[in-house]
Amino acid sequence: MAIAARAADPRRSVNQQSVIVGTGPLSPPDVVAVARHGVRVELASEALAAMAASRAVIDTLVDDGTPHYGVSTGFGALATKHIPLDQRSQLQRSLIRSHAASSGTEVDREVVRGLMLGRLSTLATGRTGVRPLVAETYAAMLNAGITPVIGEYGSLGCSGDLAPLSHVALALMGEGDVRAGSGELVPAAEALAAAGIAPVELREKEGLALINGTDGMLGMLVLASADLHRLLTTADLAAAMSVEGLLGTDAVFAEDLHALRPHPGQMASAANIRSLLRNSPLIAEQLTSETGRHRFTRVQDAYSLRCAPQVHGAARATLAHAESVAAIELGSAIDNPVITPDGRIESNGNFHGAPVGYVLDFLAIAVADVASMSERRTDRSLDKARSHGLNAFLAADPGVDSGHMIAQYTQAGIVSELKRLANPASVDSIPSSAMQEDHVSMGWAAGLKLRKAIDGLTRVLAIEILTAARALDMRDGAHATGGTAAAAGAEGTRPGMRSSTPISAVRNRLRQDVEGPGTDRYLAPEIEAARLLVDDGSLLAAALEALPAVLQ
Repeated sequence: MAIAARAADPRRSVNQQSVIVGTGPLSPPDVVAVARHGVRVELASEALAAMAASRAVIDTLVDDGTPHYGVSTGFGALATKHIPLDQRSQLQRSLIRSHAASSGTEVDREVVRGLMLGRLSTLATGRTGVRPLVAETYAAMLNAGITPVIGEYGSLGCSGDLAPLSHVALALMGEGDVRAGSGELVPAAEALAAAGIAPVELREKEGLALINGTDGMLGMLVLASADLHRLLTTADLAAAMSVEGLLGTDAVFAEDLHALRPHPGQMASAANIRSLLRNSPLIAEQLTSETGRHRFTRVQDAYSLRCAPQVHGAARATLAHAESVAAIELGSAIDNPVITPDGRIESNGNFHGAPVGYVLDFLAIAVADVASMSERRTDRSLDKARSHGLNAFLAADPGVDSGHMIAQYTQAGIVSELKRLANPASVDSIPSSAMQEDHVSMGWAAGLKLRKAIDGLTRVLAIEILTAARALDMRDGAHATGGTAAAAGAEGTRPGMRSSTPISAVRNRLRQDVEGPGTDRYLAPEIEAARLLVDDGSLLAAALEALPAVLQ
C-alpha cells in the first residue's frame, strides 16, 4: 500500500475542518486528526437519534422491580446490591469519583483526546443508553480543548480503562483538574464555565457507560500506528544511507530475489531501498566495467545491511495485523451492559482489552528489533576495521577527536531500554474487585510502554542517519581532494555529492540544521535536531520530493 503522504509528513497541520461522529466507525486518520491536531468534532443526526432511542429503553427500566446492572445495582463485586430510586444519581456520582483514582506522571494530551474521542464514538452508536446531552457535552469539551488530567497508573485494561475514563467523566461533572485549551492547569468547573459548557448531572447507567471501554489503549494504538508508518519508511531510508556509506551492494534488494519469499512488507521495504539507492554513483563505483560485479573482496554484506527488508518487512506485517485489530475496535460498541437493537439490556465481556493489549505488545517487540538493527549499522560505520576506509568513529582527527563514538553509546543505551520495553505487559494479570475481575489485560500499560518505545526508535534512527550522512560527507571530501576518506574533511567542506538523488536531498535537508564533518562539537543538540527532522517527517519529505515514485 502506498503511504507517501503519511510517511512524508504525518504530524503537520491537517486541512480537515471537522470529524463527523456517527453510528459507524471512526477512521484512524480521524482519530489522529482530533487527538493530535485538535480538529473539531460534530455529532451526526443519526447518532443523536440512536442515543435517544436507547435512552428510552433505560427510562422504561428505572421503575421496574428487576435488578439491572448499572441501572439499579452497584458495580463490580457490589452488583448484587439493589439501589433505591432516590439514590441512583448519587450512585453514578460516587462511581465516577471513586474510580477517578489514577496516579503518577500526567499522560500526554493526545492520549487523553484520543480516549475522549473513542468514548464519544461508542456513545454515538446508541448502544450505551446515555442521553444525547452527555455526548454533546463530551464533543463540546473536545472542541474547547479541555483535557482532563490523568495519571499514568490506574488502568488494568479489563473493565475498560476505568480510572482514565473516570477522570474524563469527572470533568464532565465539573469536578477534578483539567488542562484548558491554553495548557494551563485549572479546576474543571472553571474551564467548563469559561467555555460556556454546563456540567452534567449523570443519571441511571450513564456513569458506567462513560468508563467501560478500551478507548485509552485503542487511541494509543492508532497514534502509534500512524507514527510507525513514518518510522518504518524512515528505517528503510536510514538503511539505504548506511548501505551507501559503507560501500555496500544494492544487488541483494533486487525485486526477483524478494519475489522468492513474497512477504508483502519485505517486498515493500526492498522496493523502498531500491528506489532510494537507484543510480547511486558511490555504489556504481564499486562495479567493474567488464563484469558489472562488485570489485570489493567481501562476498556478502553483513546481515544488518543485507537483511534490512526482511526485518523491516516483518515489522510492517506486525503493524498490518495491529491495524486490522484497531479497525475492528474502532467499529465496535464497547460497554457493559449494552442496549441491543431489539431493546434488550445485556451484560457482556466486550470491555476486556486483550485484543488491543496483545498487538500493542507485538509492536513493541518489532520496534525493539528494528532499532537494534539500526544500531548495528551505525556501529559498522564507526569501526575502522569494518567501515571500508572511513576514519575511526568518523572523527576528523582520531585520538584528538572522538567523532560519533558516544552517539553510538546513546543508541546502545536506548536499544537496551527498548528490549526491556518489549517484555509484554499483556502476559500479566492481577485479580481485582474481590475476584470479580479475576483476569485483566494490562493493555493501558502496554500502550504507554509502546509510546516510550516509539520515542526510542525515533532517536535511534536519527543517530543512524546523522552518522551515515557524516560518513558520506567524508567519502565525498576524500574524492574531491584525491585523498582517502580517513584523511578527509576536517573543515567540513561540501563538495559535490556522490549519493543517489533522494539520499542527496536528505543530506542537504539535514545539513540545513546540522553542520557537516569537522572537529568535535557539542553533539547533543545535533542529535536532537536530527530527531526532530525524523519526528516531523522532514527527511522523508525531502526524499519523496526527489523521487519519481512513492515510498511504501
